[in-house]
Amino acid sequence: MLSLGGAARVSARSPIAGIAGPAAEPAGPLVVAQCPPGTLPDGEICVHLPDGDEASNPESEAEMSAHHDKRGHWIVYDQIPRRPDRPADYDLYLYPVACEHACVVSGYDLDLPDERQRRSRRLSHVGHGAVDLPGKKGTPIVLVPLEQQEGDAEVVYVGPLFGTTVVTRHTVREGGHVRDYVVLFGHLDAPAAGLAAGTRVKAGQEIGFVGDTGSPELVHLHLETRRVRDGVDAAKLGPAGLVANESTVVCDPRNVLPLR
Repeated sequence: MLSLGGAARVSARSPIAGIAGPAAEPAGPLVVAQCPPGTLPDGEICVHLPDGDEASNPESEAEMSAHHDKRGHWIVYDQIPRRPDRPADYDLYLYPVACEHACVVSGYDLDLPDERQRRSRRLSHVGHGAVDLPGKKGTPIVLVPLEQQEGDAEVVYVGPLFGTTVVTRHTVREGGHVRDYVVLFGHLDAPAAGLAAGTRVKAGQEIGFVGDTGSPELVHLHLETRRVRDGVDAAKLGPAGLVANESTVVCDPRNVLPLR
């Protein structure tokens, strides 16, 4: 994390923003007194409601959010919160690991106020840009196409990021636009055999196996979705570029995961 005094715009670098660790309960109930312009309250969350020309501009959907790092510095990043038309209940979605109930042990919280963002044992304020899915080590992980996906997905990276990680690219039609998303499958015990950058993967095809690489003894799948910015080719990005705010914007997975 950058050591900057005061406000700073930095990438929501996932190996920091999504670091694994058990979340602590908030110190107390939080009341959102007022949401910023362009958003409306949804319980304790301020959600973005694009309309008019805004809806056709993907960059306008990246809302500013922030949290304090462990040194007390205010870190600002772009993120795409859950759309109001998408259900809040995580159990209503289809995931890459088999699950019927209590599918998510740690959810997306970058659109929550700082006091409600995820904590861990090592960092006092860390925000979480993914969902963590429990599973026994070695549980198969299969590809789930995103909502309105066109064609098969493509593997763009296999290697260290969140421990052992596979990243796939998905072309999605939304709001009259065709956009690319990348999906990060992190902390894998191992990727599926033969999987490499450039591999095309179909629905139901194995991606890898649940593990704890990069998160010793915390066995789970870190599942993160990021919208690729216009003009960026995800296949040409290295691991750092795939999670850099300049090239991709972290997105609440409920916006793009299919419903059951």
